[in-house]
Amino acid sequence: MDIAGVPGVVGAIDGTHIKLIAPRQDEDMFVNRKKTHSINTQIVFDANFTILDVVAKWPGSTHDSRILMESGLRQLFERHHVPAGCHLVGDSGYPYKSWLLTPYLRPQVGPQLNYNRAHKKTRSVVESGIGQLKRRFHVLHSEIRLSPEKTSKVITVCALLHNLCRQRNIPQTEDGDEFDDDDDDDEHREFVDEVEQCGLAFRDHFVYTHFR
Repeated sequence: MDIAGVPGVVGAIDGTHIKLIAPRQDEDMFVNRKKTHSINTQIVFDANFTILDVVAKWPGSTHDSRILMESGLRQLFERHHVPAGCHLVGDSGYPYKSWLLTPYLRPQVGPQLNYNRAHKKTRSVVESGIGQLKRRFHVLHSEIRLSPEKTSKVITVCALLHNLCRQRNIPQTEDGDEFDDDDDDDEHREFVDEVEQCGLAFRDHFVYTHFR
């Protein structure tokens, strides 16, 4: 997935909120930062806008970073089922990991700024991919009037059908890649624990190796 010269990237990750009616149980857990009820859905796209991974079960109040850390995707990387040198790209709300490249919050001119520009262009794949998915299946950007469990199934099936449409070259109903996904949950995290310090060190090494 070499879009902007970031080596080893296999996918771009993000979370997107799928709205649903207020559930009868644990209603407050499904209220997101926009004060609407939703399922926070983790999704990974490759450069061809194929969905590589989708997790559609977490209440809207759950942060993207927690969803990732509780997911099987993390286990695949940390148990070395994914080859060394392969990375995901994600926004600054995600934890610092050697397998997850995030942008600098205050980049310095030079390698850091070069990296941030390439990172932004590479990560745009997931933003455009989410737009494509929601345009293809309009139910995903309206309020789904089902229980959380059934809503999760609807989201997963839409992801599977999206990949099938991509494989069979079934066109979108609308042109263009842009989509106003205004429920993005990109939060900057200030606290970094000792484990994440290793991820920060890896990012610095990666950037000053490839973006001088």
